[in-house]
Amino acid sequence: MLTKPPKRPRIRDAEATQARILAAAKKEFSKNGLGGARVDIIAERAKANKRMIYHYFQSKEDLFQRVLEHAYSDIRTAEQKLDLEQLPPREALERLVRFTWNYYLKNPEFLTLVNSANLHKAKHIKKSEVVRQVSTRFVDMVGKLLDRGVATGEFRSGIDPVQLNITIAAIGYYYFTNRYTGSIVFQRDLMTPEALEERIRFNVDTIMRLVQA
Repeated sequence: MLTKPPKRPRIRDAEATQARILAAAKKEFSKNGLGGARVDIIAERAKANKRMIYHYFQSKEDLFQRVLEHAYSDIRTAEQKLDLEQLPPREALERLVRFTWNYYLKNPEFLTLVNSANLHKAKHIKKSEVVRQVSTRFVDMVGKLLDRGVATGEFRSGIDPVQLNITIAAIGYYYFTNRYTGSIVFQRDLMTPEALEERIRFNVDTIMRLVQA
């Protein structure tokens, strides 16, 4: 007697459905922001229905929060995988600067999601334990890197890891979010391979001069 193959556990189906919804929502929110995003488009792209979206995420606002949490978790997880503690301080810092630049270049939706979150004064992540935890780990990682550099005499003491991270993020963030106006104002194409390489070299040099003993 033939037996029917076992059905996949319902929990795996639920996880797969939520993953599809989050992926579709990320595209929609990064393109149109929270206000312009449409749940019916998210449902269509996720091959789900609106009722299912609201079952898992309660509201469009809650879905936006989950997308933001995933976005911050993704970049923070990737940073942890750089294994900076295995490298000499200067090499480790350069790797972090280059990683941040390349992450923004390859993940433009991250920048637009952050822009959208700031338009709403970060209310969707203000109480997020996920964002708090991954951000704390990142600041600790940068702090330990700076401490190692001070111990070897390569970095000056007293550098706040939060301020350093803001600077590393800002010099890449501004470049990419203003690439269209910048190309007109400065009369050069800021997105050619040559321009991008020139800029990341400038960024690395700027950060190294900032921290050097």
